[in-house]
Amino acid sequence: MLIDIALDAMGSDKSPDPEIRGAILAARTLGVRVHLVGPERTLRPLLARQMRRAGERRLPIKIVQASEAIGMSEKAAQAVRAKRDSSMRVGLKLAREGTVAGFMTAGNTGAAMATAKMVLGALPGVDRPALVALLPTSSGRPSLLLDVGANVDCDAKNLEQFALMGEIYARSVLKIEKPRVGLLSIGEEEGKGNALTRDAFPLLKQLPIQFLGNVEGRDIYNGNADVVVCDGFIGNVALKASEGLARLVRDSLRESLNSTVKAQVGALLSRKAFNDFKKRLDQSEYGGAPLLGVRGVCIIGHGSSNDRAIMNGIRVAAEFARAGVNAHIERELAWLARPSDPPANP
Repeated sequence: MLIDIALDAMGSDKSPDPEIRGAILAARTLGVRVHLVGPERTLRPLLARQMRRAGERRLPIKIVQASEAIGMSEKAAQAVRAKRDSSMRVGLKLAREGTVAGFMTAGNTGAAMATAKMVLGALPGVDRPALVALLPTSSGRPSLLLDVGANVDCDAKNLEQFALMGEIYARSVLKIEKPRVGLLSIGEEEGKGNALTRDAFPLLKQLPIQFLGNVEGRDIYNGNADVVVCDGFIGNVALKASEGLARLVRDSLRESLNSTVKAQVGALLSRKAFNDFKKRLDQSEYGGAPLLGVRGVCIIGHGSSNDRAIMNGIRVAAEFARAGVNAHIERELAWLARPSDPPANP
């Protein structure tokens, strides 16, 4: 059975070409039916051209008309109110109505979050949805960092909900049997941190999860924690700093290899090692960041997403829907309100 996923065809920096190519890759390999949302007069000839280039005559891709697009530089609140027929809004309406199982965009992050909150609404028991980033670790499997920008100001109750939602996502989608959850702070001791982390610590400690206590910034990448919880201000700074550092390391390594490797065999071996290293840091392999806590599946990719990142964003949306993450979140957040009987892990 094909699973239906809506794709904002007008979201990325170079839209709609990466979206169209990514939709073709996804429809060909992932068992999904892609609903390309955008202006039909623009998309139809481009899709036909890319299909010919890919050697495909028929794939499960359909076009859904949307006359407007929200640009990267537009103010989110204003754009969401003014552009009622935007590709974001139309795609999320498809998700709300049940026409599709999920939605993916590489567009304006603020507008995507605002539109998702407005069109889909929050799950029962969720005060604020959280944006999740998947980051590489030395253990070989990614760690989850949340929130990474949906909520700049948080209270301890928000972090408690983020921890539970992140643990459920790691368990349901990443298939980690017992995810280890840490609270991002400036020291491992329980009393370390600011008022927010000190207030959140006892709340996370009483959750039915494997809580590690406080973790530090290095634990995001060393594989000691599967889920790292923080407020959106700290999370966004950590994410952007990480992206910059990864780019510096990648560029510096490429420059060093080009200047020092002389022998052809050595160059080939070094190039393979470099490509393997680059792939581990490549955000396109992770596809996009799920917005946890809304009544539906919303995946938000980077504006610079290429066709592979778009394909993987569609894959993440399909995996999220198939795993029934939202049903797990609803059930376990309901336990928070009535903690007499801890929920059994699925």
